Amino acid sequence: MAEITATMVMKLRGQTDAPMMDCKKALIEADGDMSRAEEILRVRFGNKASKAAGRIAAEGVISAFISKDGKSGSLLEVNSETDFCAKNEEFINFSNKLAQTIVEKDVGDIESLSSQQIDNSSVEELRTQLIGKIGENISARRFVNLKAKGSLYSYIHGSKLGVILDLESGNEELGKDIAMHIAATKPKAIDKSGVETEIIETERRVAIEKAKEAGKPEDMLSKIAEGSINKFLKEITLLNQPFVKDDKVTIDTLLKNNNASIHSFNIYIVGDGIEKKEEDFASEVAAASKG
Repeated sequence: MAEITATMVMKLRGQTDAPMMDCKKALIEADGDMSRAEEILRVRFGNKASKAAGRIAAEGVISAFISKDGKSGSLLEVNSETDFCAKNEEFINFSNKLAQTIVEKDVGDIESLSSQQIDNSSVEELRTQLIGKIGENISARRFVNLKAKGSLYSYIHGSKLGVILDLESGNEELGKDIAMHIAATKPKAIDKSGVETEIIETERRVAIEKAKEAGKPEDMLSKIAEGSINKFLKEITLLNQPFVKDDKVTIDTLLKNNNASIHSFNIYIVGDGIEKKEEDFASEVAAASKG
């Protein structure tokens, strides 16, 4: 059996908001597997235990750039160590220039981006100069460089969350509205076909276990699970979501009313998936006092 440490328990607690002892029990039951332990807690406490997916773990900004014809565009995340740096005007300008360079130079990956020239200096040279001025580590983490099938639209919310959308036969108002909706609801896919099988199967297992704990008959479990999955898919697929500006209309209906369709969308959240270092000042003080 895997050793269950206090650090593991605290991490799971931070991800789920579940009581400490329940986190420990879940980790023991899962033999130390963090993902499985979170799944166990979801059975016990509901979807509150999946909040980790939206947790921000690093600082920085999201930048977007779209060409004047709306046919080429980029969405970029640039990271810094602190929010103080992320609000620095030179840092923000650096990120915006990178997003523009990605499109204008048709850059394919982060490594290629570093060697691109901006104002007679390479991106890497500009990054190094900015680190020297601000005193923090700065890095371009990821980007998408898109060639539209329709037209591209973007929405940036407070520099921390960004969306870029490829919309067919729409207009600027519709494109901006749907991009803003995506930022607000964070769908996993356009429709059911874009949802990973693993995600659906996890929901199925959780629904069956919750139904069992509620004492539902064995022959009803599959039907109950399917109902839960259908509800889940309506919540996480863009076309099935109620439009944030008019919840009586789904995105699917909104598109049909405008004779439009969606080819793709991308959403970036600053720090998504990066584990931020946690400082244990109490332990440091205790250790220092013994020293």
